[in-house]
Amino acid sequence: QVQLVESGGGLVQAGDSLRLSCAASEGTFSNYAMGWFRQFPGKEREFAAAISRIGNTYYTDSVKGRFTISRDNAKNTVYLQMNSLRPEDTAVYYCAASSGYYTGSPQPDAFQRWGQGTQVTVSS
Repeated sequence: QVQLVESGGGLVQAGDSLRLSCAASEGTFSNYAMGWFRQFPGKEREFAAAISRIGNTYYTDSVKGRFTISRDNAKNTVYLQMNSLRPEDTAVYYCAASSGYYTGSPQPDAFQRWGQGTQVTVSS
């Protein structure tokens, strides 16, 4: 089973950029679709972006044009480049892996493995 570890979170100002990384170990990384979810205070985990095994990408509307998900199978790593950050992007960001046939579902239960999360805080 793939193990996931996120990194790259932190405190930034509105308009800044940040890149999150998620390193995978165990399992065969290229067999998994990968996603990024975020959890706002007091809310359920929400879909942000995902990338399929063949590189198809999916985004929630609120991050389209600002966030870019990518993967490097040679490094067993998925990235989330976040530009033009807003205070409302403040959340804990989770990396997730899906071993099924992924076609862009934003539902958390489409993903079987999760990282521990990394905090992103955007000040105004």
